[in-house]
Amino acid sequence: MSADIRSRSSHTRSLDFGEIYVGPLAALVVLLAGATLGFFFWYGAIVPAHSTTLSELGLLVAVPIGAFLAYVTWRGYGRYFSRRAGIKLAHSLRYDAITWLPIFALWLSFVFTPYVASSSRLFAIAIALFCIGKVLIAARFNQTVRQVLVDFLVSRAAIIVIAELAAVIIGQRPGPHVQESRHALLAVWGRWDAVHYLRIAAQGYHGIEAAFFPLYPLMIHILGSFTGNDLIAGLLISNAAFFFGLLFLYKLLEHEFDRVVARRAIFYVSIFPMAVYFSAVYTESLFFFLTVASFYYMRSQRWWMAALLGFFAALTRAEGLLLVVPFAIEWLARYRSEPLRGLRDAAAGLLIPFGLSLYMAYLWVLRGDALYFSHVQAHWGRQAAPPWVSVINSVYHMFHATAGQTVANQALELGFTALMIFVLLFGWRRLRLSYTAYMALSVLAPMCTASLMSMPRFGLVLFPMFAILARWGDRPWANNLIVAFSLPLLGLFTVLFANWYWVA
Repeated sequence: MSADIRSRSSHTRSLDFGEIYVGPLAALVVLLAGATLGFFFWYGAIVPAHSTTLSELGLLVAVPIGAFLAYVTWRGYGRYFSRRAGIKLAHSLRYDAITWLPIFALWLSFVFTPYVASSSRLFAIAIALFCIGKVLIAARFNQTVRQVLVDFLVSRAAIIVIAELAAVIIGQRPGPHVQESRHALLAVWGRWDAVHYLRIAAQGYHGIEAAFFPLYPLMIHILGSFTGNDLIAGLLISNAAFFFGLLFLYKLLEHEFDRVVARRAIFYVSIFPMAVYFSAVYTESLFFFLTVASFYYMRSQRWWMAALLGFFAALTRAEGLLLVVPFAIEWLARYRSEPLRGLRDAAAGLLIPFGLSLYMAYLWVLRGDALYFSHVQAHWGRQAAPPWVSVINSVYHMFHATAGQTVANQALELGFTALMIFVLLFGWRRLRLSYTAYMALSVLAPMCTASLMSMPRFGLVLFPMFAILARWGDRPWANNLIVAFSLPLLGLFTVLFANWYWVA
């Protein structure tokens, strides 16, 4: 008996030691990957700008610093993932070490010609694979990431296949069009507003393009310097932002309601008729991610993080300024009885309007008109007006139009506007006040421009609407109605968008 107990005790100790001990191979992979990053930083940034002596010294410094930073990052992320996934630290570190392997692809730049494999392009590919690896490992251990990843992959794959087939089989709408890529499979994602964002990223602001806010094209410009192609950079940003937007929406609604509602909401977002724009070079994905994440941190009472995300949202679209209202509502709900304690947190809210103010200051320097982003909207027939004026104008254009496409577009804009108002009026009681106020303002603001142009696309980022629909979806008939409404229209609008027809 005692021998058996000793045997089991020894076995237990060996298992515990194995769970703690990571092993030299995993650490070596990370250290060498970090050294690789340090070397290529030296090779790309230090060598061209300094003398031979300084370059040699830079190599001696960059390589060990790269290895050290990689090791610290690996250990820090391993602890975080271990805590979030509920697994042993050693398991977390071993799995995460695998994600560092793509970094070694940078050495291929010395094997192939720069045209085939430049260092910047290989760096972009390596970082993309590095991030994808972390997501796949997270999905292996975390149910939330797994469910979000499934909805993301299934919906994006279907949209991409439909768009590509439509572009190849049906062909473009008659007339001259901008081709953002010589490759037809890439060019399909550079339609309409995407042309403006890509032009801003490449050339800066000119003329009416001040209507398009700067954060998204700035990100394209930065990432495009690594990928060597701004269109690819925009696609990477849009799809990555959409994935993380779905992830934050799931976490937010899981906290507010439950997993069932959260899963249904991200599914409804993924198949919404205008969801093709989440995968195109448009700001919808980035704005969706920033606003949902800002709400998530408001509800977590991490005010500075919420405000920082709101700052970036206001640099992405003018409607980002509206996050000030839910921020104030959530702050009052927390500090109503002790407002003096929350003054520092309240000050964080000033970051949100500062995002818009920063762009206005830039326009004042550039054009001498801080509100030029608003004034230039007249090019598209937009101007300040009561909300009913936009409805009257849309009805007028629909009944006086001679082209069938114009009638259809006006009908779509009226129909989706009515849908958003209907969901708000009959579902607001199911939401917190901050959600309701944000949705109401987000519907009202574009209606006050004398035009309903792009209203279906404005509804795409209204995540409170999807929370309401997800609650209604508890009833099988309501769920079937939402899915039956969304999927056919998503397919239709994807085909139209791919072939240069105006959708929203």
